[in-house]
Amino acid sequence: MTADYEFTVILSSDEEKMKEGLAFVTGEFEKAGVEITKQEDLGVKTLAYEIAKQDRGHYVYFEIKADTQVIVKLSRAFQLSTLVLKFLFVNPEKN
Repeated sequence: MTADYEFTVILSSDEEKMKEGLAFVTGEFEKAGVEITKQEDLGVKTLAYEIAKQDRGHYVYFEIKADTQVIVKLSRAFQLSTLVLKFLFVNPEKN
């Protein structure tokens, strides 16, 4: 069953690594058949705590349509990737 999700990802603040990470995320979405309805670059922000020895991260926000099982598979791929510092999927309909 397809549902709407909000997805926020924190990538490296380094420009090249950020582009590589963003390409990875959008590529995974494309492979999984996820429909991106909105994408917004929120820029570089200081992190509340260090992640992978970095104190700044580049935030990107997405609104997507995806199947629930696809979200589980994507979560696993993003957890294993060194390009993604942190991510969060939220189903706004369940809040």
